[in-house]
Amino acid sequence: MIGVLLSLLLAAEEPAALQSPTTEQLQFFESDVRPVLVEHCQKCHGPQKEWAGLRVDSRESLLRGGDSGAAIVPGEPDKSLLIRAIRHDDPDLKMPEDGKLTDRQIANMVRWVEMGAPFPASQPANVRTRSKDHWAFQPLVPAIVPEIQNKDAAEAPVDRFILARLEALSLPPAALADRNTLIRRVTYDLIGLPPTPEEIASYVSDDRPDALERVVDRLLASPAYGERWGRHWLDVARYADSNGLDENIAHGNAWKYRDYVIDSFNRDKPLDRFIVEQLAGDLLSAGDETQRHEQLIATGLISIGPKVLAEVNEAKMRMDIIDEQIDTVGRVFLGLTLGCARCHDHKFDPIDTADYYGLAGIFKSTRTMETYTKVAKWHEHLLPSAAATQMQATYDADLALRKKAVEEFVAKTNLQVRETLDPQATPPESLESLYPEAAAAELKKLREELAALEKSPPELPSAMGVTEDQVTDVAIQIRGNPLKLGEVVPRRTPPVIRSSRSPEFAATESGRRQLADWLIEPSHPLTSRVIVNRIWRWHFGQGLVRTTDNFGLLGEAPSHPELLNWVAQRFVADGWSQKKLHRLLLSSSTYRRSSLPSEQLVAHDPENRLLGRASLRRLDAEEIRDSLLSVSGQLDTMMGGSLLKVKNRGYLFDHTSIDLSDYSSRRRSLYLPVIRNNVYDVFQLLNFPDPAVPTGDRTTTTVAPQALLMMNSDLVMQSAEQFAAQVLAMADDNNSRIDRLYAAAYARSPSAEERRDSLDFLSRVKASLEQADSEVAERDLKAWGILCHTMLASNEFIYLK
Repeated sequence: MIGVLLSLLLAAEEPAALQSPTTEQLQFFESDVRPVLVEHCQKCHGPQKEWAGLRVDSRESLLRGGDSGAAIVPGEPDKSLLIRAIRHDDPDLKMPEDGKLTDRQIANMVRWVEMGAPFPASQPANVRTRSKDHWAFQPLVPAIVPEIQNKDAAEAPVDRFILARLEALSLPPAALADRNTLIRRVTYDLIGLPPTPEEIASYVSDDRPDALERVVDRLLASPAYGERWGRHWLDVARYADSNGLDENIAHGNAWKYRDYVIDSFNRDKPLDRFIVEQLAGDLLSAGDETQRHEQLIATGLISIGPKVLAEVNEAKMRMDIIDEQIDTVGRVFLGLTLGCARCHDHKFDPIDTADYYGLAGIFKSTRTMETYTKVAKWHEHLLPSAAATQMQATYDADLALRKKAVEEFVAKTNLQVRETLDPQATPPESLESLYPEAAAAELKKLREELAALEKSPPELPSAMGVTEDQVTDVAIQIRGNPLKLGEVVPRRTPPVIRSSRSPEFAATESGRRQLADWLIEPSHPLTSRVIVNRIWRWHFGQGLVRTTDNFGLLGEAPSHPELLNWVAQRFVADGWSQKKLHRLLLSSSTYRRSSLPSEQLVAHDPENRLLGRASLRRLDAEEIRDSLLSVSGQLDTMMGGSLLKVKNRGYLFDHTSIDLSDYSSRRRSLYLPVIRNNVYDVFQLLNFPDPAVPTGDRTTTTVAPQALLMMNSDLVMQSAEQFAAQVLAMADDNNSRIDRLYAAAYARSPSAEERRDSLDFLSRVKASLEQADSEVAERDLKAWGILCHTMLASNEFIYLK
């Protein structure tokens, strides 16, 4: 195990060679970089003009540069002339000449150079783009479950699609995994926590044919299920407890949206209803106060994205927010990068600029912000209740009493002062200047108390969300410039995405409800496919469409298109129930396969696109932290609420003087604050997604700092100490303790060799500690702590087979 750690430590990242840009990088370039280059740079440095010998319309031109040298140094923005120019750091090098870019535009350009300056290659003439015949735009057609030769190998309809492909290639699937592997796999998949030794023993000894189905039902009924699968949705919803960007202030009520998601998943709320509530919950009727609150909170999806709250141009700020909302809806529900069409027709997908502004009208007719002046203020729904009404009434009564006290004191004191005045003299307009010192001090105190109360109204329950605004259609903004307007586009959905009916937008509503109803049409070609593909990804390691957030022409085609159609239709037929879909997928032999395949299968399908075996996967950042706390008995399972240490809209973090983030809680990782621009460092090391953008997939890297984290971090070392104390307290002899240790950490029993090595390791560590002035019990605890640390830092602890 120590050898594994050393090998990881030595496997430090080497400088990456230039690689093909990823789909996500190209999407970022198209939506956030190309528009800036086109609008602000190409008029002087493009096909028509090449001032200073520089062009910016290709990566090659930027690398070649002009008279002053290369414009960009990929991966090194501080060495890139382009970045120096747009930052205006050098008085002799300021571009654009007609005014500095916004902070957000500069940050995007810096980020682009940091990621290696991805730039799409010019498309060959024979490559189809913008095709309306692309597979993802085609309606869901009934899929026929294929016949297979080895019918005994199929335990669910899903298997027959997989086995038919394997049989056609004469490839045998891997054997079924053993029970210890399965109980660990399914427990992590459904609740994100390790199984307990008792749960493992119960399943391994259960010889009933439906033993695994019983485990699945137990896990789906656990509150921890909603926490695990709610986190997957929060990735997509770009959830965060702070705004990020320029004014990184607290989303003090974002936790209510997070808790709404968890509760919805635990109750198995149909996902079509879940979608409608998030887009138009404020427009739906409610049976009672609780449901009304829930639906208002659900609209936090639209509001919770990052915003430039100090933008001085209100029109630009509003359109930037609308753009972020359109991009989110596109990625989350359609698997499309709609934001690319803000400035020009989409380069790859058949989404025109007019389609974009047809959607923009829906969100322009939606109120996201209350004010746009610095610091701009987002809208929050008040959540009325009897308690809130009483709270407001108590405050109003107290305020009225204090105002009355001031008025009565002034009236009484004025009367006393008038009695001392010469009747012939003209009194001053205000008698307060004549008050005795004691009276003046008392009046000052009363007024200060009143002012303090006026500045501290009760914080009535509220939640981030959106509501209706003035209904309007939006004019095309030429190249995304709100000052250059084209024709007005009526609100609409992209015509290339065809379902049984197109939404009809009324003059009295924003259109969010109609948009939501259109998305959940059973015949809609994308929504159900996108959702089931994400769920598939989290069970099988990769989606049937590996580009989970891009079903467009830059995305990958599905590995099993008929299977994707069949599962999507089954999902809709089952009432959009996520728990039914879990049961369907986890009952398959495809899910139960071992990750150890034959050489023939690996040779033919090294990436496991045919799903002939289980995919090895590393635990997510939250799973690793929660597992450390769980096996060591430290995990606090309390649900819900906020861990923020500041009030709503309070300043939380900047890169100079403020850092009020706190990650010391022992609650599940789901509840730790997500601070944009300051994500918990443990999570950053373990590939936590960017909380500013929707993410339906997570990357996994293997780098030296991860090994250092597992070897040296306080979190791991404290967990190892607690784990050791727990094991020592639970058993009386070392063999039983080692059994417990392996069951808790790896969900299996130790081999004879591992038992022998562990006992030998303990003996040697204790011998090395005998020189220290410590008690025997203390030396035992230290030795077991070192053994526990070694096991927790191993690959087997952080990987699922």
